[in-house]
Formats: sequence, C-alpha cells, structure tokens
Amino acid sequence: MATRITIELPEPLPFTTRISVRIGDINYGGHVGNDAMLRIMQDARLRFLAQYGWSELDTAGASLIMTDACVIYKAQARFGDDLEIGVAARDLTRTGFTLVYRIVRTQDRVEIARGETGMAFFDYGRNRVARMPEAFRQACG
Repeated sequence: MATRITIELPEPLPFTTRISVRIGDINYGGHVGNDAMLRIMQDARLRFLAQYGWSELDTAGASLIMTDACVIYKAQARFGDDLEIGVAARDLTRTGFTLVYRIVRTQDRVEIARGETGMAFFDYGRNRVARMPEAFRQACG
C-alpha cells in the first residue's frame, strides 16, 4: 500500500532525544499504540522546548496549542525498544509553526515513524491565537 501522506524532514534534524518504550505504550497488537506515539512526540516536543528554557505554557512568553497531528508508521516498536526522536521546527508563520519528528529504533537504526504537529501560539487568558514571539523566531527560524 502506498503512503498517502508524506512528511519531508530536514537533514540533519537539529535536536534529538531518546525515549524508551514503556509497557503502557503497548497496545493489544503488541506494539506502540497510536495514542502512545502522540505522547512520545509530545515528550520529545517538551524536551525540544526545554533546551531553550521554555515549556508549552511559556514559549518565549506565549503558550502553545496543537492544531493538528499526523503520524506515518514505517515499522513497529515494541516494549523495551529505545527510540531516538529527532525534532525540527519549520513553516513558521505569524502565529504558528510545524514541528516534524523522526522516530528511529536505536538498536538497528530502523525508522519507526515520522510525525508532524501543527502548533499555534495561544493566549489562554484571552482564549485566542497569539503572535509568535520574536525570540522563538530567532531561535527556530
């Protein structure tokens, strides 16, 4: 079956982190479930932000909210696998950006998945989209 969606990745990805697959990440099929893959991507996203001293609630002075997500599976990951997740920001706009992810099993360098999350800057106090902070644009642009 042909892949319906493609995610282009920059080379190299400027940030990488490692995450081990936990038993709670495994579904009834014996591999990482869809919900767990999104949590793994969120964990990598938080680590990506933390390198700048930021969080999802304070990214250079603004909060973040996810607008969409996509995962393309290439192989299965199982309990105990160590995963390397590469992360990059791209497609910066006035109010948001896209984060792309490459998930690779470290033991054999097999690509497990590619992911993408659309992120918008958000003002939770006003409940509306906010402008991208200049510090974010300078760090990730």
